[in-house]
Amino acid sequence: MNGDRVSVQTYVPAGQRDRWREEAEELDMSQAEYVRTMVQAGRRGFDLADGSDEPTSPDVTPGVDGLKGRVLAVLEGRGAADWDALLASVIDDIEERLDETLEELQAEDRVRYSGRQGGYTVVNDGR
Repeated sequence: MNGDRVSVQTYVPAGQRDRWREEAEELDMSQAEYVRTMVQAGRRGFDLADGSDEPTSPDVTPGVDGLKGRVLAVLEGRGAADWDALLASVIDDIEERLDETLEELQAEDRVRYSGRQGGYTVVNDGR
């Protein structure tokens, strides 16, 4: 992967978009930054330190256990890095894995890209 960033589009109910916009503003983040952060946080899963009864997600995302190593490698290489730089390095890793996975699925004829349908789709093989 060459490191270039591309736009990703999704559709959510207007009320959800409004909540995300408000939460992003409270955190002094752009909407894009907020959504990227939410996605990455959701993929990692978090233990709630406040003792609440809300369920937590087990960390079952492949490769996430290497996150500590990736963060340490970035910090050791740079000496210091802010949140955005660390997030960008983690996102780049995930983007690269996603790109490779999509290439494999397309080579296996299980997924294809359809501009008409607005993105990747599962190939209907009659099952």
